[in-house]
Amino acid sequence: MRTIVLIIALVLLAIFAVLNTNALMFPHTLSLGFVTYRGVPMGLILLIVATLLTLVFYFWAGITGLRAQADSAKLLRDMEALRVSLDQQEGSRFAQLQTHLDERFRVLEAARGGAGADVSALTGRVDALQKDVNLQLAQMDDYLKSKLG
Repeated sequence: MRTIVLIIALVLLAIFAVLNTNALMFPHTLSLGFVTYRGVPMGLILLIVATLLTLVFYFWAGITGLRAQADSAKLLRDMEALRVSLDQQEGSRFAQLQTHLDERFRVLEAARGGAGADVSALTGRVDALQKDVNLQLAQMDDYLKSKLG
């Protein structure tokens, strides 16, 4: 979009220059304070300055856009590192929970004796839930990696 605006501005300046060549080339007296020039085409100088300013602002806007993209890429990298760290912490919590539940099931199994089928069913359900959570984390990981490129 910026390129189109730049091209339009430069084309309009060129058309203006072609239509007003005599006025742009008309000699004027130019005083810079410490020196005076006679017969200088002031209109041409102003046209060149306008063209240069247009190009400067175009490149300045491009650099600003590149900085914004770099900042967003850095933020995405930081978010990915945070997600990996949180996944590791959550994995260790699941391992602790699994160890605690296994210990509690063993205690319950020893206390009830005949309820072993219920305990094994609950253990199977906990394992299935853990697999489901791991699958969802893997899907989120794949999604974030595809968005990061």
